[in-house]
Amino acid sequence: MTQPTLSRRVRGGMSAHPEPLRTALTLAATGVPVLPLRHGKVPFGNCHRCANNACGGRPNMKSAGPCRCPGVCHAWAAATTDPAVLTSPAWTAAWRRAVSIAYHPGGAGLTVVDLDDTEAVAWARETLPATRTVETTRGEHWIYRGAMRSVNAVRDGVDIKSTMAYARYLGPGTGTMTALPDAVRALAVKEPSPARPAPQALAVPARAGSGECRHRTPAYLDRGIAMAEQRITAARSAVHATVYRTFLAVLSTHGRCGCLTDAHITRLFTAAQTKGETVRHCMDAWTNARTTLGL
Repeated sequence: MTQPTLSRRVRGGMSAHPEPLRTALTLAATGVPVLPLRHGKVPFGNCHRCANNACGGRPNMKSAGPCRCPGVCHAWAAATTDPAVLTSPAWTAAWRRAVSIAYHPGGAGLTVVDLDDTEAVAWARETLPATRTVETTRGEHWIYRGAMRSVNAVRDGVDIKSTMAYARYLGPGTGTMTALPDAVRALAVKEPSPARPAPQALAVPARAGSGECRHRTPAYLDRGIAMAEQRITAARSAVHATVYRTFLAVLSTHGRCGCLTDAHITRLFTAAQTKGETVRHCMDAWTNARTTLGL
C-alpha cells in the first residue's frame, strides 16, 4: 500500500475553493484523514449524544471514528477519508460553517513540526533535515513522512503534531518530503534535568485529636498512593486533568484523617512532574482539590 502523503498538489490550494469540502475530498482521496474547523481554528464541539463521552467513545483511540455518531465529534478522532461520511448531512452542515480544514497527521503516516515564530523557524533550519514546508500565519509547518506521538512545547515555539492530534491544512507546501528523522523523535523524549526543583509537598492538616488514619490501615494507604502514582504515570493525554482528579481522589479518602505525610505527597508530586507537570501546577492542583473538598 502506498504511503499517503500531502505531497500531491491540490490545484490552487485551499484558497481557490469556495467550499472547504472540495479540498477535503481531494485530500481524503490521497489517504489523508480530514475534518472541518470552525472559527477559532478549533474542531466542532461534540453533539449532545457524545458530550462528556456519553456515547462511550474513546478519545485516546489511535484510529479514526471513536463512536458511531453521524456528527463531527471527538475532534481529531473524527477525521476520516470516507467520502460518504464527508458528504453526509451532518458533515455537510459542518462544512458550510467551516472556516478551514484540519487533518490527522498520524492517521496519514505523517508528523508535523509546528514552528510558531521566526525564531523557531531559524532553529529548525539549523537543526532539522530539510523537508516539505508550509507557511503559517506566524511561522511554518515542517512535514515529515512517518508517525510518532504528539507533544506540545518540546521547546519554545515548537509543537509536534502526529498521532492523536490535528493540524490545519494550509496548502500543499514546497519542497520534498523526507523521512521522519531521529532528531525530531528525540524532541519528544524529556530528559530529567539536574536543575529541576525538588518536588514540593504540602502538609495536610489532621483532624483535631487524630494523628493516624482511623478507618484505613497503613497498608491500604500505601496501596492507594501506589495506585495514584500509577494512574498519573499511565496518562497519555489530559495529564493536567488526570493529576487534579487523582489528587482529589486521594484527598477525598485521606484528606481529613491526618494520615497523609509529606512523603506521600512528595510521591504524588514526583509522579506528576515526571509526566512534565511543573511544581506550580502540582501546587495549584493540590490546592484546588482541597478547596473543592472544603479542606
